[in-house]
This record gives sequence, structure tokens and C-alpha cells, in this order.
Amino acid sequence: MRIKEQKFLLPDGREVTIKSAGPEDAMKVKLHREAVSVETHFMAREPEDGPFNLERIKEILGNIAESDRDFMVSAYIGDELIGDLGVTLMRPHVKYLHRAYLGMSIRLMYTGIGLGSFMMKTALEQAKANGFEQVELGVFSDNDRARHMYKKMGFKEYGMNPRAFKLKDGTYRDEIIMANIFETGGNA
Repeated sequence: MRIKEQKFLLPDGREVTIKSAGPEDAMKVKLHREAVSVETHFMAREPEDGPFNLERIKEILGNIAESDRDFMVSAYIGDELIGDLGVTLMRPHVKYLHRAYLGMSIRLMYTGIGLGSFMMKTALEQAKANGFEQVELGVFSDNDRARHMYKKMGFKEYGMNPRAFKLKDGTYRDEIIMANIFETGGNA
């Protein structure tokens, strides 16, 4: 599905368009994800893993655009994609239909100015509207800025996957498992 387009103002006055990336944006998504993987070790991929597959990205974005529950929250300045957030059904099995997985990335120069919180708020509201009861994510244990923002947005830490990521320098990072469980009035 595609979300309703919104605007976000940067501190310098520039306008960011928040909308869903679709298959027509596959090259922008590819370039964004490759750029972010160079800027930080907090992404699952390293530049050495090779370029993202453009046709696969186009297929995934097409499937999300056609979905009645999965969606993208993408941030653009003009034609440039600067933030990428996806919410997808965990698994298409009856026992999992209440759960969504969230992944996000923002270009480093646009972090720490409220854009991530705005994108996350948009995503959580849409996830609730789409019938999800909880949204889950994994975050690097040393990504303090992201962990702080996730907690501010209602996520709680529920577990840890030790040594989930091995960096190029041979050191490891744990993955912190977080979830935002929406109040449904049902049994916990």
C-alpha cells in the first residue's frame, strides 16, 4: 500500500516529502541503501557485499505497493531519497498476522533533527491502522541514538542476540530485539 503524502520541515527550512517509495523509485532506493552502508556500520550490509540488485528491489517495492498491509515511509528532498523505512508482515501464517517487522535508514547528515521520529510516528500510526498489533525491529547494541529514538516512540527491549554482527575489524556487536506492542484490550 502507499501512505498518504506528508511534509516535514528541516531546521534549515527545506521541505522533506514523506511518501511511499514504489517500483519506479527502485534506483533511488538502491543508491540510498548503498550510500548508507558506507556511512555507518549500523546497516546489515557492507559495501563489500556488492551492489543491491535493482530488479529485486523493484520487485519488492512493487509487492509492497500492492499489499493491503505492508508499506514504505520514504523521505525525499526534491528527487533525492534521504530516508527509507519499511513495515512488512512478519510471516503470512495465522499465528503471525498481528506482527510486523520494521527496518529504517536515514542518511547521516539528516539524523538527529527529528526526521526519524516523524517517519517512525507515521509508520506506527499506519501499522495500527493496517491491523498490526505489534511492530518489531533489531538494532545494533552500540547504536545509542537509534535505541533512544525507538524507546521514545514506545519500543521496549525484549531480548538480545549475542554477537549477531561481526564487523570488518573482527569485533562483534549484539543485536537488541525491540517491540512496540499496541494496546488492543485483548489478553497479553
